[in-house]
Amino acid sequence: MALSILHAAGLRHALARWIPVLWVFGAYLLGSIATAIPVARIMGLPDPRQGGSGNPGATNILRLGGKKAALMTLAGDLLKGFLPVLAARLVGLDEWTVAAVGLATFLGHLYPIYFGFRGGKGVATALGILLGLDPMLGTMTLAIWLLVFALTRISSVAALTAALVTPAIAWIMLAGPVLPGFISTLALWIIWRHRNNLVRLLRGEEQGFGSRHPGRR
Repeated sequence: MALSILHAAGLRHALARWIPVLWVFGAYLLGSIATAIPVARIMGLPDPRQGGSGNPGATNILRLGGKKAALMTLAGDLLKGFLPVLAARLVGLDEWTVAAVGLATFLGHLYPIYFGFRGGKGVATALGILLGLDPMLGTMTLAIWLLVFALTRISSVAALTAALVTPAIAWIMLAGPVLPGFISTLALWIIWRHRNNLVRLLRGEEQGFGSRHPGRR
């Protein structure tokens, strides 16, 4: 009897150690669903990795297929960031595991296993992650993006501005170093993924929506 109890306790302990790993692995697989690619296939659009800017994201899908396809892509990318992080919080996982789940989802979007590790820039997925972590912070980030985009009509400028400002807000709003540090990591990765946009911005070559010759965004 005692041995059975010890065996059961040991099994539960082993399973508890693997639960975070399973969450992280599942989050990466979910993040790897690059929404733009199946949306393009369903709607008969060019592969977003080959057309437009070459980026499988909502902005490029808007360029290639219009608002309906772009909204579908945006919703899918945002939800795949939002749902796993929110679920991880609701089941009571610790902050480190929640951050790891968010990071795995984000990296899945950037480097999707299903599509040759060629993914998007992570802006919509990062927004979903932020909304799952802290709805107020996510809403503020969205407001920053919308304001800058309304002023400039350049999505890369809006994304870069939000990536620069959001970590500072996170360090003020959120307790402890774990989640603000995680958000800062996401922001740095987004800036890195926009490095070509930064070069074009510095050269004055980055084009916005409504330009006669739209460039890569």
